[in-house]
Amino acid sequence: MMFWRSVVGKLAITILLLVSFVLFILTVLLLEFFENFHVDEAEKDMMQTATKVSIMVEQYDNQELALETAERVKDPASRLAIIYEDGTSWVSQSIDNDLGKLDTEWLKKENDLMGVITNGENIKKQLFLPDGNTEVMIVGTPVSQDGAVFVYQSLDIVNQTKAETTKIIFLAAGIAIILTTIFAFFLSTRITSPLIKMREAAFDLTRGEFNTKVPILTHDEIGELAMAFNRMGRQLKFHINALRQEKEQLSSIVSSMADGVITFNRNSDMLITNPPAERFIENLYYENDMDSSENNNKAPIPLDEILTNVIQDEKEAIHEINLQGRTWVMIMTPLYDQTYVRGAVAVIRDMTEERRLDKLRKDFIANVSHELRTPISMLQGYSEAIVDDVAESREDKNELAQIIHDESLRMGRLVNELLDLARMEAGHIQLNIENVNVEKFIERILKKFKGLADESDVELNLIKHISTDQIYIDQDRVEQVLTNLIDNAIRHTNENGKVNVIIESNATDFNVSVNDNGSGIPEDDLPFVFERFYKADKSRTKNSKKKGTGLGLSIAKNIVEAHNGSITVNSKINEGTTFSFKLPLQEK
Repeated sequence: MMFWRSVVGKLAITILLLVSFVLFILTVLLLEFFENFHVDEAEKDMMQTATKVSIMVEQYDNQELALETAERVKDPASRLAIIYEDGTSWVSQSIDNDLGKLDTEWLKKENDLMGVITNGENIKKQLFLPDGNTEVMIVGTPVSQDGAVFVYQSLDIVNQTKAETTKIIFLAAGIAIILTTIFAFFLSTRITSPLIKMREAAFDLTRGEFNTKVPILTHDEIGELAMAFNRMGRQLKFHINALRQEKEQLSSIVSSMADGVITFNRNSDMLITNPPAERFIENLYYENDMDSSENNNKAPIPLDEILTNVIQDEKEAIHEINLQGRTWVMIMTPLYDQTYVRGAVAVIRDMTEERRLDKLRKDFIANVSHELRTPISMLQGYSEAIVDDVAESREDKNELAQIIHDESLRMGRLVNELLDLARMEAGHIQLNIENVNVEKFIERILKKFKGLADESDVELNLIKHISTDQIYIDQDRVEQVLTNLIDNAIRHTNENGKVNVIIESNATDFNVSVNDNGSGIPEDDLPFVFERFYKADKSRTKNSKKKGTGLGLSIAKNIVEAHNGSITVNSKINEGTTFSFKLPLQEK
C-alpha cells in the first residue's frame, strides 16, 4: 500500500500541510511587518536626530559647537546635511564610504526635498543619490525660515537587518515544520496502530477465526471501537455456530430422507441434492443421452421446463415422470426471497415400489395359474391319449410319454425354483464361500455358452480387467447368476449381434456387466424384470423352443444380495440391454 493512501500518511500529510500553510501565511505577514517596522524605526530615529540638530542650529550662537554636537548626536553610518538661510551648506562625515555627500544643486532640483524649505514641512523619502548607485532613506526638517536639516543613510543597513530577521523567521518556520512532522507521525501512529490491529483481526474473522480479540490500549473512542469489535466477534461466533448447527441438522434431515430433494436457482442450477435425487438425475442423464461425468449442475429436461413454469406462474406444480420403467412423482414449489422468487425446491418420490406391489398382488395368482395350467393341460391331454389308445404304435406312445416326462420335469423345476426363491427371500440361503480363480471361472462359463452363441449366430466376447485373480465367493451360486444373464442375452439378441461380458476384479469389488445389442426391454416392464414370473414378450424372444419359468432374474437378484452385492439393469428398445452386478470381495 502506498504511503499517502494509508491513514497514517493521510493524517500526517494533512497536519503537515495545514501547519505549513499557517506558517507560510505567518511568515509572509511577519516579513512584511518587520520590513515596514525597520524602515519606520530608522526613519523615526533619523527624524529625531534631525529635529535635535535643527533645535541646536537655531538655539546655539556658536555654530562650530552646534556642528560638533550634531556630529556626535547622529548615527556614525549616516550623514547630516544642514542648509542655511544664506544658501550655504554643511555635510557631516560618515563611516559608510559609499554614502556620498549631498550636492546643493541636486537638492534644489528635488522638489520634494525643497518642500522642507519652501513649505516648512517634515519629509521622509527613499531615493537614489546623484551617483545613481546608492539608495538611501532621507528625512528633513526645516530650520528657521529658509534653512533645513537633512539626515540620510544607506538602505543597505536596513536591508541587512531585514535579512537577519528573515533568516530568524525561516529558521523558526523550519524548526516548526520538523517538529510538526515528528508530531504528526507520532499522533497518526498512535491513532492508526489500533486500527491496524482491528484490520488484522477483521481478516482473521473472514478466515473463520472468531476467537480473535483486539487489545484495548486506550479508553477513548478508539478503545470503545475495539470493545465493540470484540463484542461483534463474540456475537458473530455465536450466530455462525447457530447457523452451522441448523445447517448440519437440515443437511442430515435432507440426506436421510427417503424422498429426493433438489433446490434450484432462477438460472436452472441445481444447488442442493440428496442421494435419492442424485439417482433420479442419473436416470434423467441416461434417458437424455447425457454424460453425468460432465457435472454441469444444470437442470436436465424436463426439470428445466417445469422450473421455468413454476417461477413464472409462482405456483406449486405436480408432475409424474417415467424414467427407465420407474415412476416418479415430483412436487415443485417456488422459493421466495421476501416477494421475489429466487428459485424452487422439488420433492421427488419414487412410486415404483407401490405400483410394483399393486401389480404383484394382481399378477401373482394369474402368473402361477398360467405357468401351471399349460403343463397340467399337456399332462392331462397326452395321458388321455395314452389311456384311450389314440397312440397305437409303441413309438407314438413313447413320444407321448416323453412329452409327459418333459412337462413333469418343467413343473418340478418350477416348483423347485419357487421353493428356492421362497427360502432366499426368507433369508435361509446358505452360501458356500470358497477361493475361486477368476480367469478360469469365467472362461469355463463362457466355454459352456460358446456352442449356443455359434448356433444363434451371436458373437460372444469377453472383456476383462483383472488386478486381483483370487476371490472368495459361492462359485455355484455366482455361476447360476452368470448363466442366467448370458443365456438371456444370447436368446434376446438377433443374428450377427454381439454379447459382451465385461469382468473387472480389483482389491475391493468383483464387477460383472453383460450387455447385448438385442431387442431390449420395454420401459414399462423394466422395473419388474427381477420379479417372479417376469418374461420377455414372445415376439422379442428369438429362441422360442427354450422357455423359461420367469424366475431366473429374481433368483439371481437374491443370490447377489446374499453376497451383499447389488444388481442393476439399463435398457432401451431395439438398442440393447445391460445387466450389471457388483460383489464386495470377502476374506476367507
